[in-house]
Amino acid sequence: MIKIFSNKAELALFFCDELVKLVLKKNEIFLCLSGGSTPEIIYQYLSKNYNDKIDWRKVNLFWGDERCVSPDSEQSNYGMTKRHLLNFIDIPKKNVHPINGEDDTEKEVIRYSEEIKKIVPLKNDYPEFDLVMLGLGEDGHTASIFPDRMDVINSDKICEVTIQPLTMQKRITLTAKVFNNAEKIIFLVTGKSKASIIKKIVEERKKKLPAEHIRPHNGELQFFLDSDAALFLKRL
Repeated sequence: MIKIFSNKAELALFFCDELVKLVLKKNEIFLCLSGGSTPEIIYQYLSKNYNDKIDWRKVNLFWGDERCVSPDSEQSNYGMTKRHLLNFIDIPKKNVHPINGEDDTEKEVIRYSEEIKKIVPLKNDYPEFDLVMLGLGEDGHTASIFPDRMDVINSDKICEVTIQPLTMQKRITLTAKVFNNAEKIIFLVTGKSKASIIKKIVEERKKKLPAEHIRPHNGELQFFLDSDAALFLKRL
């Protein structure tokens, strides 16, 4: 399903309302977060307007990927979430499960994989998140699965170490098999710079790029786009 919004703010508000409905439906939810500018706006909306609308005691937060930096770094996905959301909501500390990007990378991959398996319900031997938030890079990467690491698409592991090909920065990412085991995946994509890649992913579907391989096995896939990102899509 594709939903097109006039701007980022409209997209963020709709996402927040959808999250409220999801939390109300379940006794406990397992949410996989994304970094990026659009999630940042969503986190700001949640912190300012939804603290009393969501029972955060029911919400367990994980991250789809992380840069191998300290949590106080401007580049940290966890750090960004903390600054814009976690500092302002009543969520138990035990419900927040960051990737420790500052730790030894190989050891952290093992630790985080074990933590996910211990806490997130399993289905078909893989963790089943209720909702996975994903962004999309102009090169077709998602989370930290880059085009030069298509092997991560078929990896049997829960987490893998990757390297951002331009900056050579180490990353830790969940794998496609984990994402595709989720009940729902939402791609959050905004801006004209993403219009070309959205057309490739949504309409051409050649399966040459990482994001084209993110398709839930039994769940729901949605694209939330602003009008700029949807610029080149065929209008029905």
